[in-house]
Amino acid sequence: MSAAPASDLVVFDEISKFYGEVLGVDRVTLSIPPGITGLVGPNGSGKTTLMNLATGLIRPTRGSVTVLGIPPSDPERLFAAVGYCTAFESFPPGATGRSFLEGVLSLRGEGPGVARSRAAKALERVGLVDAAGRKVAAYSKGMRQRLRLAAAIAHDPRVLLLDEPLNGLDPMARAEVLELFRTLAAEGKHVVVSTHILHEVDLLADRVVLVKSGYVVAEGEAHGLREEVAERPMQVLVRCDRPGFLAARLFGDGLVSEVELHEDGGGLLARTKTPDRFFLALNEAVTEGGLEVDTITPADDDVKAVYRYLIEGGDAS
Repeated sequence: MSAAPASDLVVFDEISKFYGEVLGVDRVTLSIPPGITGLVGPNGSGKTTLMNLATGLIRPTRGSVTVLGIPPSDPERLFAAVGYCTAFESFPPGATGRSFLEGVLSLRGEGPGVARSRAAKALERVGLVDAAGRKVAAYSKGMRQRLRLAAAIAHDPRVLLLDEPLNGLDPMARAEVLELFRTLAAEGKHVVVSTHILHEVDLLADRVVLVKSGYVVAEGEAHGLREEVAERPMQVLVRCDRPGFLAARLFGDGLVSEVELHEDGGGLLARTKTPDRFFLALNEAVTEGGLEVDTITPADDDVKAVYRYLIEGGDAS
């Protein structure tokens, strides 16, 4: 346990959650300090359960959780201290980006003037000012994702719990959101980001918590985790308009060990041992070469192999 006071930590103390006979998480003890913490694990590993426990949306079977010293049994104080961006979305019919945020803030007890001001600031921080007056129903998936993030940060909470917050974002929007997370952490906030994509944590987090099958199996600084998997290739699926151009560029820069072009001519699967440089080159191809990218997805099989390598210590091939 950290020596920092509980009033400056998110603390899980021997917490367990069972859904009938199904395990959610079991005997998890964590102390999360300010900064960026990556909560990493395969889908279904217990990441969302931990976030729901921290926000009081579900109650533990045993154990306890406090957020900055606030228990879930004090929902008014907890509601003010925490911003939660879930992996699910639901917007009122006919709402615009601006009206949705103002409505969320009004539910938090803000008056009309404060709600307008805070909504405007949140829209600016997530890059949705130009789309603020448009109906959310016309937003792209990435825009809706940024709007949900805006709803989480609009009331200026000290703790942000973000469940798969980069899903659906294009490379430029992803880079902007990552920079926003760094800014929020520099302001002294707790930014807890759940993901099943190891590379995102390597780019972002100060520390990493690895979760598997409801248990915390490892935690520590992100740099140490990266060193452990430095020799493991990462697979990345890219759907774009000129996969041949991208493959030639990546090979020319020595950033991939293998590339498979899709038969339909609309993408490729690349294997790289230098994901930081790979994604930087991909961003440069978009901005400098005019490459149009539809999808960037780390391949699940490779991600699971990395977890086997880290968690089980066996052969991940």
